[in-house]
Amino acid sequence: MFILETIAEIRDFVKIEKAGGKTVGFVPTMGYLHEGHLSLVKRAQKECGSVVVSIFVNPLQFGPKEDFSVYPRDLERDSRLLEECGVDAVFHPSDKEMYPGRHRTIVEVGGITGCLCGTSRPGHFQGVATVVTKLFNIVQPHRAYFGQKDAQQVLVIKKMVEDLNIPVEIIAAPTARENDGLAMSSRNVYLTSDQRLAAPILHKSLREAAGAVSSGERDVKKLVAMVSGIINGVEGASVDYVEVRSLPDLEEMVWLDVPALMALAVRFGKTRLIDNIILGE
Repeated sequence: MFILETIAEIRDFVKIEKAGGKTVGFVPTMGYLHEGHLSLVKRAQKECGSVVVSIFVNPLQFGPKEDFSVYPRDLERDSRLLEECGVDAVFHPSDKEMYPGRHRTIVEVGGITGCLCGTSRPGHFQGVATVVTKLFNIVQPHRAYFGQKDAQQVLVIKKMVEDLNIPVEIIAAPTARENDGLAMSSRNVYLTSDQRLAAPILHKSLREAAGAVSSGERDVKKLVAMVSGIINGVEGASVDYVEVRSLPDLEEMVWLDVPALMALAVRFGKTRLIDNIILGE
């Protein structure tokens, strides 16, 4: 497995792989890998002849009061896990390599970034769209793999690729979960033991909403109140948002008459966790 730190190196590697007739799969990450990341890698390996994983903690997608400086990093551990999986190359650029000099260009996807996490994390999706555009231009993969846990991010990237005519197929894989239902996340390591015991309430509350829909409930306000009430009943949990939005445009809904995204963000102390479910499938 190659660990490549410059744009020139990863471009040369991909060029050789493509010249050999291989389909290149790409898994962008911020590192501190968990089984969710590795499940994306394994799927990419099944569907592609060569797999590239990027490890880059992108400063543009963190707000001034967020956890960029303390975001978990462990390149040695990540590299070992990826090598065991049989990954072909890791792209691990520095901040200077990705944003040399005074970086002035940003990519902004309108409409669908103005709600959910876009409301509580202003500028976040500009940072995501900018770095993913750069990574796609650098690696130039045939396919790129993302987890459905970050549902809004997946929709933003799909729209960006469509609007900018970027020749890459976006694959969204189901959310990887712990045995108790908690969505796997690098931020789960921040949780105290008590918070970790409480955190599965996110998935449980979403499943309660899905059950209500299956039983005939269609009033979005009632569904949101149900989920918010369940979470607010847990000590230490603080709801950032619970919303139901249309797919794929993320427009507000009053009545559930088509499949829709129910998404939430909840804080346990300083740790912010997200989760979602599709209602009405």
